[in-house]
Amino acid sequence: MESKIHQIEVRTWEGEGYKPLVSHRDWLVALMNWESRFDLSGIGKVERHNETDEVFVLQKGRSILFICNQEGIQAIDMQPGVLYNVTRGAWHNVIGTRETQWLIVESNDTSEDNSDYRDLENDELAALRSQFPSWLK
Repeated sequence: MESKIHQIEVRTWEGEGYKPLVSHRDWLVALMNWESRFDLSGIGKVERHNETDEVFVLQKGRSILFICNQEGIQAIDMQPGVLYNVTRGAWHNVIGTRETQWLIVESNDTSEDNSDYRDLENDELAALRSQFPSWLK
């Protein structure tokens, strides 16, 4: 939905998945709503953006943000309204409940051309599962 009130653009997104809503020069703001790839059964993939950080803010629902690096895998039980900045080059992904919505801020030119994707290894999956909070088990 989109409307305009005295030079204020009001935008929202209620559909599934990722929806860019505001783009200005070098940056983009999007809403991302739960879809099956963010379900517990959909874990197993991570991505990294090679040219930009990516900011996540949990708007509603419950979510885990996780990163993979040389020290292993780390899961964060996201709190609503807290800004989580995933720095450029960090392997990451999110898991959420069906009502979850994230606010995303990233570079306007973030794409598959400047990002990488991979499957988690079995030991990474096991390490991730061991860190799940009680609401996810």
